[in-house]
Amino acid sequence: MKIGIITGASSGMGKEFVKLTMSEQLNLDEIWVIARRKERLEAWQKHYAEQTFRVLALDLQKEEDMERLRKELEETQPEISLMIHCAGFGIMGRIDEIPAEEQMEMVDVNCRSVVELTTMFLPYMEKGGRMIYMASSAAFLPQPGFAVYSATKAFVLSFVRSLRAECRESNLGITVVCPGAVKTEFFKRAAEQKHLPAYKKMVMSDPKKVVRKAWRDNIAGKEISVYGKPMKLFHTASKVLPHKVFLHFMGRQK
Repeated sequence: MKIGIITGASSGMGKEFVKLTMSEQLNLDEIWVIARRKERLEAWQKHYAEQTFRVLALDLQKEEDMERLRKELEETQPEISLMIHCAGFGIMGRIDEIPAEEQMEMVDVNCRSVVELTTMFLPYMEKGGRMIYMASSAAFLPQPGFAVYSATKAFVLSFVRSLRAECRESNLGITVVCPGAVKTEFFKRAAEQKHLPAYKKMVMSDPKKVVRKAWRDNIAGKEISVYGKPMKLFHTASKVLPHKVFLHFMGRQK
């Protein structure tokens, strides 16, 4: 059985990736959609009757849910042609303003799940299969007011780049996506009690365009996908200028 797996498939970037996957007509036997909200996942089958979806309403923070996914793989023994990992979240605010429990949840979902899912999926990946991971331009340098989130995305960027090098012989197409602010529920949650900094509002992107570029970059074999000229400039500048310059500027933003 040839399958695709998309995490965070109920909203935001994951939702857009499901739509794009369907438009590409990849002839997958099943698409496994993973997220916590079951009713949203079930809507995919109603919308695309021609494609078989396996709905997995899982919380990636819960070990029992990860074990359920592991058993699904063992029982099905699928060949994974496409894996897109979009699950993750961020909370804005100073470190001393965010409850420690919520900060640990960010680390758990944004970092641990990436490692655990990757090691779970790799034995089933098709040679020449494709893997796309959502990170963020926040991975490029530390961000005051978004400290834990930016650190978790730096972890994802580093992890995926290493994974790509390790999987070279398997001919896997692995890309890490690093957009700036995107118009999704993610930023609505992230900024629930905080106003978005002005520099993030200035570069807010359309999720459909970010996803389309990520797809093209993965097909082209690119390691990192960065959408838009402002973010590409930011990426380049973050490698050239001292981080303290950016930290000074961002620290002054409300």
